[in-house]
Amino acid sequence: MGDNFQPPSPAPAQAPEPQQKPTPQNATLLQAFEWYTPPDHAHFLRLSSQIPQLSQHGISSLWIPPSCRATSPQSNGYDIYDLYDLGEFDQKGFVATKWGTKAQLLELARNGKGYGVGLYWDAVLNHRFGADHRERCKAVEVDANDRRVRVSGEYEIDAWVGFDFPGRGDQESTMKYHWYHFSGVDFNADDPGKAGTIYQILGEQSQGWAKSPEDVDGEKGNYDYLMGCDMDYSHPEVVDDVLNWGRWLAKEVSIKGIRFDAVKHFSESFLKKFVKMLDGEFGEGWFLVGEFWKDSLQSMTDYLDRMDHKFSLFDAPLVYNFGEISTSVSADLRKVFDDTLVQKAPVCAVTLVQNHDTQPLQALHVPITPWFLPLGYALILLREAGYPCVFYGDLYGLCTPTSDNPSPARPTSGPVTIIPKLLLARKLYAYGPQTDYFDYPTCIGWVRHGTWDRKDKCAVVMSNAGEGWKWMFVGVECAGQQWTDVLEWREEVVTIGENGWAEFRCGGCSVSVWVWEGAEGRDEFETQFDFDIYAASTAK
Repeated sequence: MGDNFQPPSPAPAQAPEPQQKPTPQNATLLQAFEWYTPPDHAHFLRLSSQIPQLSQHGISSLWIPPSCRATSPQSNGYDIYDLYDLGEFDQKGFVATKWGTKAQLLELARNGKGYGVGLYWDAVLNHRFGADHRERCKAVEVDANDRRVRVSGEYEIDAWVGFDFPGRGDQESTMKYHWYHFSGVDFNADDPGKAGTIYQILGEQSQGWAKSPEDVDGEKGNYDYLMGCDMDYSHPEVVDDVLNWGRWLAKEVSIKGIRFDAVKHFSESFLKKFVKMLDGEFGEGWFLVGEFWKDSLQSMTDYLDRMDHKFSLFDAPLVYNFGEISTSVSADLRKVFDDTLVQKAPVCAVTLVQNHDTQPLQALHVPITPWFLPLGYALILLREAGYPCVFYGDLYGLCTPTSDNPSPARPTSGPVTIIPKLLLARKLYAYGPQTDYFDYPTCIGWVRHGTWDRKDKCAVVMSNAGEGWKWMFVGVECAGQQWTDVLEWREEVVTIGENGWAEFRCGGCSVSVWVWEGAEGRDEFETQFDFDIYAASTAK
């Protein structure tokens, strides 16, 4: 851990030239919900109240939850019913979504804009739930493990596929959905005992599954069908309506980007049309990220190639690496980025530690031991590559249900209280060239050397075993400076040597972030972050 390995010293930050542009503040995304956020319809109000301190800590965008009409007021929104209802119409027996009303959503967008915090929409375009009536159509049963294989003959089923949107009527869109707008369902009212069977809808107006692997993922033979009523993007009426919704949303809500749910399950060719429409009608610069959750780097990079790299993906392999390292004894930290998207395609990688799908009790749960969470966040926030996404449940705590408390109104675990300081370290000091010291299995470090106009640097060291130390170069111009740990987990003062080198330490199974005592912004670390977001709920 403490050998004297000395890689070539990087050149110091260059003096500004007339053509040099100011270095922008690092962008940082917050996933602004967790799966068990209380269904009190006050979440938009909570988020709006947090905008000032989130902006102060460097959060530049919020990924908000699916905010279209779902099937119940307690739903997270992934069981989508109506794209055009954002909590405005009385449908399914309620007006507000789980997250709040349309008016509260628009106020959140306005408040965020005032502080330079943009919103990313969570678009659920793969399927629909909660049909208003049944319709009869021809279908065939398919093998759940290989959807290309038919396991029955053709016959007529009674499917919940009629969407009339009676509460909204023809406002915003006159489109009504029928059986021929969908490619598959998983329920036949004529035979409810076979619930869960996958039925491929047949007919002259239904083209069946999208092509695989050209247009959807090839898992399970053809992974077009995921759940509910599967949207058929070979039907021109479906294409026109969803493109129209994209135009409407861009005008209705001030958003800066879109997170597309379940992209490996619906038409890539349609998604290209959607992106082209946004760029052509509203200008380029949208941030677009897809949920392509698969522990296969090759599948992810192939998808990015097909999308012409106008897209980003969440780095699922990195999350699995974090889980494996955190649950192993003295794992090799040097391999933490092996076979990850941020290593292979850093410009297209959204890095994360956890999200709503991998948190406890979820089907994709990835166990990450609590001691590793600060290390994981240092690895995504303080390094050069990737666009980091902080998880709401780690910042504010998780309202995980228990047998004694199935619907908690306040967090039952967390938060990870060091995250605000790591956010400030990213905002203030994680700039410029990076020198890695990945020379010992259980202790790694790196230095960010600053830029011509953001000169303050940081030195990061972490260990997943005992106390760690690294001999690292920060620059001869730093000679004689005294550096301290902005996380305040180490009490000593490090004096930089005349040659620009110094020994930086961290505790066992811990991380430290060393910065010059005279660096700009050190006083911001004295600010106390308000973790009690649920105290801000004012709606009933």
